Amino acid sequence: MEQSTEHRPWFARRRKTLLWSGGTLAVLGGAALALAVLDWNLLRGPIGSLASARTGREVAITGDLDVRLFSAAPSASVQGLRIGNPAWAGQGRLAEIPRLDVQIELWPLLRGKLMMRRLALERPAFDLIRDAKGRANWSLSRKSTAGGPLRLPPIRDFTIRDGRLKFTDAGRRLTLAATLNAAEQAGGSDRGFTLTGQGAIKAAPFRLEVRGGPLLNLQPDKPYRFDADVRAGSTQILAKGAILKPFDFGQMEAQVSASGADLADLYDLTGVPFPNSPPYRLSAKLARQQKLWRAGGIGGRIGDSDMAGELSVDASGARPFLKADLRSRSLDFDDLATLFGGAPSRRAGETASEGQKATGAQLAAQRRFLPDARLDLRRIRAIDADVTYRAAGIRDAMLPLRAGSVRVKLDKGLLTADPLRFDLPQGAIAGQVQLDGRKDTPVTSLDLRLSKARLEQLIPIRGGGAAPLTGGLVGRAKLSGAGASVREAAAHADGQVLVVVPSGEIRAAFAELLGVNVVRGLGLLLAKDQSKTDLRCAVAHFQARNGVLTANRIIFDTEPVLGVGEGRIDLRSEQLDLRISGRPKRPQLIRVLAPVTVQGPIVQPKIGVETSNVVAQGGIAAALGALVSPLAAVLPFVDLGEADDAACGALIAQAGRQGAPISGPARR
Repeated sequence: MEQSTEHRPWFARRRKTLLWSGGTLAVLGGAALALAVLDWNLLRGPIGSLASARTGREVAITGDLDVRLFSAAPSASVQGLRIGNPAWAGQGRLAEIPRLDVQIELWPLLRGKLMMRRLALERPAFDLIRDAKGRANWSLSRKSTAGGPLRLPPIRDFTIRDGRLKFTDAGRRLTLAATLNAAEQAGGSDRGFTLTGQGAIKAAPFRLEVRGGPLLNLQPDKPYRFDADVRAGSTQILAKGAILKPFDFGQMEAQVSASGADLADLYDLTGVPFPNSPPYRLSAKLARQQKLWRAGGIGGRIGDSDMAGELSVDASGARPFLKADLRSRSLDFDDLATLFGGAPSRRAGETASEGQKATGAQLAAQRRFLPDARLDLRRIRAIDADVTYRAAGIRDAMLPLRAGSVRVKLDKGLLTADPLRFDLPQGAIAGQVQLDGRKDTPVTSLDLRLSKARLEQLIPIRGGGAAPLTGGLVGRAKLSGAGASVREAAAHADGQVLVVVPSGEIRAAFAELLGVNVVRGLGLLLAKDQSKTDLRCAVAHFQARNGVLTANRIIFDTEPVLGVGEGRIDLRSEQLDLRISGRPKRPQLIRVLAPVTVQGPIVQPKIGVETSNVVAQGGIAAALGALVSPLAAVLPFVDLGEADDAACGALIAQAGRQGAPISGPARR
């Protein structure tokens, strides 16, 4: 009679389990024994083939491969490691490492965390390449574009002996040849990490030096500190910082100072298209969090202007996005000229680079002010931006500007400065400027309004005395032109410009000279007579076509004289040719009806009297009716900012009444 199952001996009931367990242990033991005595060199080929398939490039181990698995700190030694280039990068190699030793921590690995106890490289050679399309040979993914920042697992002991590094960036035309060492010799002078190299950026010399602390006994959560010195031409960048979690290069911070001849030169080093500027010296606290860079506490000077604020660059999108909030206590207006490829003024003591001084000298010799520097469309298409800037004070401007502000947005090559505002002692210049860089030939458009200004505050007075002109002033300029430089865009400008003085006063001497009553006008000027006469209305309206602003109407109406003008402003040649003819409204002792001329370069016009063609005097009523009536069509282009009964409005109404007499009619 059989025994029941529960009455069998224990080993009998667990026989199958014991057999399976024993078999498994035997297999594992055999595998362990096999691995312990295995000649790992037999696996060099399969390992290389697997790595090649995964990375899309040749990976080979040409020397000995020795692996020690059975330890609390497994290790491996690889000799003759070669990593090739992707097909687009040519026949060279990304890396050649004669000897690589690595040792990892077992227990953290069992918890899913890789930690290296030791990493040692003997005479490694790295050849890093990035082409004009942004493809990087060090990216081991199939995309080949440079991804996020380099992130190595924590390494306690890291040594590099006699390393070499070559770097070539075709897009920035940058080359670098450097040496790498991270050795620890007791009592030696070469303790810690060093990377030193030289190269060129666009044929200009480039030098790099990075020094860090010892790479032994590193703690994963203790920052690794370093100093860096980068020099490229006149640009120098000094940094004193730390990698917060060695060696995650996506978490860094540093105190950085930068100086140079032009902020735009930083593009070659950083990839950020900063605008052109005069020589600068700036400092900031820089922090990196993966693909986000932040610069806080910005301080220093750009040209003769102070600068403060903060900015960030987010590189996680299709294009980097720059956001900044910048401010100046005192802006030297001359410094803005460099934004458009121009140069600061040539006054003694003005801060400018040698290149900017040469540009300024050339423009002065040619008596021009519109610069020829061409816009690099590649730069503004490479980044998006949202930047605000405020200047609490402005000095050295042609107009008495008090303060200014602007918000600049850049979206896929479309740059918009809106709102743009400059404050005057009274009134302001405000509007927007747009540059469309999405087209092969960029198009610049502007729409600026002058509102609630005062003539007497805009016209400089030499030698004291009363202002020759007083009254309100409004205006508007709406222009658009295609061109890759400021001068080229101006030479193709279309649109219109209108300036209006709705009412005011004019010094009597100037009104008489417009007549031109030589005896009385010169007499009043020589006598420094300050008496005034009413300025009923003054209007200057120009129609722009292909860079030429033609005067549709210039009208200057006072009690004694009606002035009418004609002419043009040629932005292509930067020349003025204007004439204002005065028609006196009362008898004069000596009357010379010769136009007053304003001619010559825009930057240095000459005012004179044209005596070759004396103008026949006509009826004031006829002239007024012919020239003033069209004002009704152009005045809505600006906001007069005055009462409805402004003198210009009254003048239009008066001219519209056929046969209406005008006070003080001229006599033949």
